[in-house]
Amino acid sequence: MDWFPVWLSRAGRKENMSLSDPIGDMIARVKNAQARNHKKVELPSSNFKTKIADILKNEGFIKNFKVNSENNKPTLSLELKYHSGNPVINAFERVSKPGRRIFSSAEGLPKVNNGLGIAIVSTPKGVMTDIDAKKQRVGGEIICKVF
Repeated sequence: MDWFPVWLSRAGRKENMSLSDPIGDMIARVKNAQARNHKKVELPSSNFKTKIADILKNEGFIKNFKVNSENNKPTLSLELKYHSGNPVINAFERVSKPGRRIFSSAEGLPKVNNGLGIAIVSTPKGVMTDIDAKKQRVGGEIICKVF
């Protein structure tokens, strides 16, 4: 068995892997869970992800979220929302990526799906929806679009 690849011996093990894009990972996990009609999705927690989850809850895209702080690794648990069997979130896409940051002024914030969706924006006044950012007349980095 000298020819056995080393990477195969690590299959199925959950090790600490560094993520270059934790928000992109969050979006992928939510999309994958909804594709399989899961009720809940768990992911590593951070303050930024919790703020995004709070916005998704306030805008009615998810039922609820909870931060579990077991064994020194906080996890974020999202309760996904479905309407007559279909996921409430039709599209959840990353706009500003680690390799290409996208910023916008308050006036230049995009309208998502003709006003039916939201853009989540990271501003100097905190993480908020595009509508709140326009009201407060503050621009920032467009994190993602949801509708």
